[in-house]
Amino acid sequence: MPAKNLSDSALFPGPKPAGEVPDLLRSRVDQRIDAISQAFGQAGFAAHKDSRISPFLPLVVGVSDFVFSALCRDPGLLEELVETGELFLPSFSEDISGRLGLALANIEEEEAFKEALRRFRQREMVRIAWQDLAGIAGLLQTMGELCALADAVLERTVTFAHEQEALRFGQPVDESGASRQMVVMAMGKLGGNELNFSSDVDLVFAFEKEGQTIGPKQIQSSDFFARVARRATRILTDNTPLGFVYRVDLRLRPFGGSGPMAMSFDAMEDYYQTQGREWERYAWIKARPVAGDIAAGERLLAILRPFVFRRYLDYGAFESLREMKRMITEQVRRKGLSHDIKIGPGGIREVEFVVQALQLIRGGVVPQLSGRSLLGSLQAISDLSLLPGHVCRDLAQAYVFLRRSENRLQEFADRQTHKLPDGDFGRESLAWTMGFGSWPLYIEALDDHRGAVHGHFQELLAPGGAGEGPDARLLAAWQGQEEGDRRLAALIESGFKDSRKIQDILDRLRRSSAMDNLGARGRELLDRLVPLMLGHAVHAGDSALVMEKFAGLIEALGRRVSYLSLLAENPQALEQLAILYEAGPFVAQLIERHPVLLDELTDPRTLYTPPQRVELLQLMALRLDPVAPDDLEEIMDQLRVFQRVNTFRVAAADVTGSCYIMRVSDHLTNIAEVVLEKVVDVAWRDVTARHGKPPCIIREPECGTGFCVIGLGKLGGIELAYNSDLDLVFLHSAGPDSSTDGPKPLDSSTFFARLGQRIIHILSTPTAAGILYATDMRLRPSGQAGVLVSHIQGFAGYQLNEAWTWEHQALVRARPVAGDPAVGRKFEEIRSQVLTLVREPEALRNDVLAMRKRMQKELLEEKPGEFDLKQGAGGMVDIEFLVQYLVLLKAREHHELLRWTDNVRLLETIASLRLLPERDALALNDAYLALRTEAHRLNLAGQKAIVGDRRLDNFRIRVREIWNHVLES
Repeated sequence: MPAKNLSDSALFPGPKPAGEVPDLLRSRVDQRIDAISQAFGQAGFAAHKDSRISPFLPLVVGVSDFVFSALCRDPGLLEELVETGELFLPSFSEDISGRLGLALANIEEEEAFKEALRRFRQREMVRIAWQDLAGIAGLLQTMGELCALADAVLERTVTFAHEQEALRFGQPVDESGASRQMVVMAMGKLGGNELNFSSDVDLVFAFEKEGQTIGPKQIQSSDFFARVARRATRILTDNTPLGFVYRVDLRLRPFGGSGPMAMSFDAMEDYYQTQGREWERYAWIKARPVAGDIAAGERLLAILRPFVFRRYLDYGAFESLREMKRMITEQVRRKGLSHDIKIGPGGIREVEFVVQALQLIRGGVVPQLSGRSLLGSLQAISDLSLLPGHVCRDLAQAYVFLRRSENRLQEFADRQTHKLPDGDFGRESLAWTMGFGSWPLYIEALDDHRGAVHGHFQELLAPGGAGEGPDARLLAAWQGQEEGDRRLAALIESGFKDSRKIQDILDRLRRSSAMDNLGARGRELLDRLVPLMLGHAVHAGDSALVMEKFAGLIEALGRRVSYLSLLAENPQALEQLAILYEAGPFVAQLIERHPVLLDELTDPRTLYTPPQRVELLQLMALRLDPVAPDDLEEIMDQLRVFQRVNTFRVAAADVTGSCYIMRVSDHLTNIAEVVLEKVVDVAWRDVTARHGKPPCIIREPECGTGFCVIGLGKLGGIELAYNSDLDLVFLHSAGPDSSTDGPKPLDSSTFFARLGQRIIHILSTPTAAGILYATDMRLRPSGQAGVLVSHIQGFAGYQLNEAWTWEHQALVRARPVAGDPAVGRKFEEIRSQVLTLVREPEALRNDVLAMRKRMQKELLEEKPGEFDLKQGAGGMVDIEFLVQYLVLLKAREHHELLRWTDNVRLLETIASLRLLPERDALALNDAYLALRTEAHRLNLAGQKAIVGDRRLDNFRIRVREIWNHVLES
């Protein structure tokens, strides 16, 4: 189960009250308290005696040289923070920005600006350190305020630098003459709003378009913004008597330290498309515009998103992460940094790597994973069950513990360090600030956290196959290193009984055109993957069949190396694939058409458990809620992925015998209804945004959209199959001669026609992921000649006065499946009226027989010696027509026949009402289920629903006997 509320402060309680000063620290703490008291006394201040201050003063000044020195130099600082209450309350971004504005008011000289910045930064850092060490602020507040401070400083500094350069060169403008600003992108922890106490700030400077300045000395925009970037960096980093404001790291910009200080968006896009490296994708995960033209920064992020988050499952990210981790591990070994809580084993970086790996693999497919916050992304990972809940909780708790420890280490001297202290004084100080009575107790807790992180990290990022490497014999057989009989012998020794077939499959795969396009990385992956495939195929009942399908999958994947990475990284996925391949070709074809489904194989817990309707709604929300409402293309893609993934889970349960035919149809129908409901919502939102809403004539307080989708045929009868079309009718209930109430009003009939067209567009337009569902609208009033969306009153009039008998037959299996429930209820009333009309039995019988003969003439496919399970005499359609005939004949007397739309429950009702002898109704029910099951089996095998004419003879003969008795006699 997902771990709940990973960022909840209740999960991460602050340090316990400091308690008694440790013996080792007592002398130093006493000396510092005396020094503080003396400094405050000489200045005439008494804040240190305040009851809100005195309990924490020994802890804060006793362990933090930074706070102690600052208060000794400026005792009035604490007095001011106490009087304003800022020492005890959280400060929001606007609070910090407002205070900084007052501190910098009317300053025009750079040196004065630099001095004021440094004084303000020290004031705020003392406040933040005090609240953190005293346990007033939790980790999230501390990180948030550190970032708010950096954001405010950067905004003011860049604005000041821009104004100074503009005095000389004028304002930069674009081709239209509009003035331009650059944008400052924060990377790393500042970008993620997770800054630590004494951190560098990683920045990238960019501007939207090239242009020039209009001033006394004109220069290009690129030159102007480079000057602004250099001036701003100098203001922040110069080491004056008051120190620096921030260390600024600009190495994450394109081309690193040798690249231009500021680049245009076009140049950046070109760089990342042609030269961007894997580590740069990690850097941009947390990128955030923090100063300058923020709106332009958001546009830059949208431009670079395809580089950062691939629009497919990118399992290749694992290998690049391993390489980065290998480099860090070597650095740790070489420099003896095992006690570094950031890059050492089980440290902060390993938590980040676990989260970032899953973000990069899935962030382009699952928008919830593209967030900047580590804890927020970890919560999404938990909600999506990408890692077990207990693993997410372990990682979250360890991350908070490590980040708190990191801040405490840096608050001691405002120095960037991640190394655990060597001396006893430093150790006891850290343990005390973290709420532990002694260093051994702290180390025990730290080791528990680091051990958990390192274990989860190793489990997630260990190479596929547990690092053992491919079986040498199978690798040689794949690579063709051995000749003829020796290769066969290697395959036989590996357990293959059909070794020659296997050898032929491998030879064909090596010679296939797919191999020519793979490149070095793809061939390297195949050298890992094919031996793994052979290892799973050898245990199958038909190893040649399974290996043939494995080879077909590789060829179908073509150059999509990411999917090869997925399989190589997840041997359990290959195991599930082998099971499904043996069960029939349907799953193989589904995966080859939609490789995104391969990801479902990585978790057998969910693979064979199709979600119920409530779960489908939750999964739909998780997939679509993060998508921008106006991004129709992305919505359409996500709907298709949702439909494919959940249909695949049904198919996996189906072919392995975990789900019988009726449940399969229930699941497929649920998927279609959930999709239709969302499609109607999307289309309604789109059309009403342009034209407003039409009025509804139904006099019910809950009448909403006034639009309803009616499902007929297999959808209406809850008998949907994998490749079924959706038979639909659209109804609306707008007032006569009415119009919509929006800025571009339409008459209601035109509005609903556009709504219907939009729905069909979303369902049926081919995208890279294919179509969502094929739709059949021919059952609407007047068929293809009729309007696309019928008025509810017009529909009633047509059905009662003009419709053919076969159209009334279609209503037997009709029900509302999406849209406004009020219109759906009105449809149910009309359906009831139509199905209970007085009918002349002989005329009804003749109409039903005539329609059946017409269908057989047009649709029957069987040849002599064959039986068409659907259209053949004694087949499924005969049973459906018998049921429909009896409903139309008897519904006026027996309203129970109006309740259900599926044949099985209608037959049960017919039996209970004795409209047929019970044995006949049961015989029809048994036959219908047997015929559907056989047709379904053939469908999964990729064959038509046609069998030998003696197969299922007992069922078809009995159906025909009942048909003759009821309709032909």
